[in-house]
Amino acid sequence: MRQLNNTKKKGIFKKLFVKLSRLLGYELIDQADMSFVTSKNLKNPSISGRKSITLPLGEVKITRKVQNFDIILKTCTSVNLVSQNKKRIFEQPKSEYTMRTINSLIKSIKKASKDKSNIIFNITIIDAGSPDEDIAKIENILKNSQLKFNIICLNLNDYSQRIKVIKRNNSQIENNMKSTMASIIKSFELTKNLDDLVYFVEDDYIHDDESISEMISAYEKFSTILKDEIFIVPVDYPYLYQKNQSTNVLIGQKNHWRSVKESLLTFLTSKKMINKYYSDLIKMGEIEHEPYETILHSIYDKENCFSPIPSLALHCTNVNSVFGLSPNINAKDLWEINKN
Repeated sequence: MRQLNNTKKKGIFKKLFVKLSRLLGYELIDQADMSFVTSKNLKNPSISGRKSITLPLGEVKITRKVQNFDIILKTCTSVNLVSQNKKRIFEQPKSEYTMRTINSLIKSIKKASKDKSNIIFNITIIDAGSPDEDIAKIENILKNSQLKFNIICLNLNDYSQRIKVIKRNNSQIENNMKSTMASIIKSFELTKNLDDLVYFVEDDYIHDDESISEMISAYEKFSTILKDEIFIVPVDYPYLYQKNQSTNVLIGQKNHWRSVKESLLTFLTSKKMINKYYSDLIKMGEIEHEPYETILHSIYDKENCFSPIPSLALHCTNVNSVFGLSPNINAKDLWEINKN
């Protein structure tokens, strides 16, 4: 009986101590099973928009809270690769990569919505010349997702006078590039009516379920630490390992992140950062450079950009391309779980 009373007393004292710790803002960890006693989520006590906790480094109080997350996805199922005749990894029609990209984004948004219920998500599709049947498929997928979305079908003639491409003596590639550049111009123009984070995505990036949640957590944490807006890319690009560049490594919620000075055209940043470099970003759509991302890289020289380790998305280009298959991820699994 005495042992039973002692056990009850210990239980009461433990509950009181847990409550007091919560009031004082402390986290208690049960070292036996690494659970967070003071948190509703025993495995992860971080709270979106409030605090980021990493053992054993402690807590970062979030001052840069994400409120809106807009995805602008540029699609074109009629062109395999803009400037190449090579086949993509898995050797499927281009429409298959587009649909799986959309499927993966929907899954990732729904996962992030559960973790971060305070954030408003929206998808906008900018399509440049996909067949009507593919547009209908895209619309059907998005309707079934029950997410907020919008589809814009570009009239390329509206942009033709603004675009200057590199002459290649290949009209097909030149037309493909003009279509891509028109989509880029439109994507930046759309940000005038947006408020917070904007994620620009190309339609050959298949995302992990955790990708958007991790990107938001990293954005809030890193911009809080640095006291500035930043850029984030979802891919651990293999070609960057061929460059002899110094880097800084930060810890996100579940991934490590390293600073990078280059990326392709799938990236996340804020409305504030877009406004700061709007005229430069628009030029990416108006004047073709070599490499195409030259202007974006010049911005990275002045601002912080971070890339995840391991990758949060699979870039589905040719298997031998250094711009594609990221190291240490299961590309086949990502491909298979996102089929229609």
